[in-house]
Amino acid sequence: MSQEQKAVPACAPRTLAQANEPARQGAVHTLTILGATGSIGKSTLDLVERNPGMFHVVALTAQTNAAGLAEAAKRARAELAVIGDTACYGELKERLAGTGIKVAAGQRAVVAAASEPADCVMAAIVGAAGIEPTFAAARQGRRLALANKECLVSAGNVFMSAVARWGTELVPVDSEHSAALQALHGAEPESIEQIVLTASGGPFRTWTADRLAAATPEEALRHPNWSMGAKITIDSATLMNKGLELIEAYHLFPVRADQLGVVVHPQSIVHCLVSYTDGSVIAQMSQPDMRTPIALALSWPRRMSAPTPRLDLASIGVLNFEAPDETRFPALRLAREVLRKGGTAPAILNAANEIAVQAFLARRLGFSGIADAVAQTLEAAEGRGLMSEPEALNDILAVDAEARLLAQSVLGS
Repeated sequence: MSQEQKAVPACAPRTLAQANEPARQGAVHTLTILGATGSIGKSTLDLVERNPGMFHVVALTAQTNAAGLAEAAKRARAELAVIGDTACYGELKERLAGTGIKVAAGQRAVVAAASEPADCVMAAIVGAAGIEPTFAAARQGRRLALANKECLVSAGNVFMSAVARWGTELVPVDSEHSAALQALHGAEPESIEQIVLTASGGPFRTWTADRLAAATPEEALRHPNWSMGAKITIDSATLMNKGLELIEAYHLFPVRADQLGVVVHPQSIVHCLVSYTDGSVIAQMSQPDMRTPIALALSWPRRMSAPTPRLDLASIGVLNFEAPDETRFPALRLAREVLRKGGTAPAILNAANEIAVQAFLARRLGFSGIADAVAQTLEAAEGRGLMSEPEALNDILAVDAEARLLAQSVLGS
């Protein structure tokens, strides 16, 4: 569905509608973490450990880090630990021998773990690999703390329809969307004028185009404010991450694409600003620490204690804002374009970007070539008639696979 076709709903989606709904009272007791050894998973487990007795961990999953998963499972006293790569099963089983923790392996086992009954599933598997497990978690009709971008970027309409059908309580974990959720608390959809997401600008905010072309993976991975995984850190450097977040916000909140904006804010203190029809602007602020939005996702609509640095505006002194430069950072423009096109265009964008980022990290592609490769893949996909409206998850997965092959062809690999 293109943004021109989207009608602002008479009532807001569950992420906004439940802001004033006290029935659940944020009562998350049993918890599953998909992607437990990644950045979001580790931060979630840190909160679990700091709040003993508050959570019972049902299942933890990881893809290849058997040692990290075993240690996390033991510390969290999880019932089940699942490793996606079957080659790592033996190591995981050996490390958890005698603990009483059940062990499984393979992608089917990851999906099964996501389906285990839990009050909340933290969906933190990075990339398209997280789509199917996150769908499985949503089928429970309970709370889904969403940190996987691809469900909304690649499968937005299909995913949100499924969430509505299953009665899932969807709470975003991205700091910007968490901030929007808070700033929209109690709002009527017709009163919302604009949602503006902030971007740090990444490590290359002030670099010239020539210097950007020579940027190395090591330089791109030095994010000035956030500690994140490699993929999302590179996306932050290209501003693709902010483009993907615009697509996510479009599906999460009752706005059209032309009501979504981005502003560069190097300090990463203000995470989102919501403008209203009366001229008011409500912003959410906090230090750049993912434990803040994670804590909110686990406790919403209440709040739980988090050991994050406290905000001291006097010591910060100045907060800067500037418009993003879509000439030096064309990935943001590409994301806006595919949001307007709708259909499978966002899925193709996401798949091509994953392949291009992998190539950059492997030094087979220059930094400026990431957006170029994505643009060429989108053009090739449109020429092949791949940009239709998907009807089901299988449609999304098929297009994702074909887009990856196209992107590899573009890169000559």
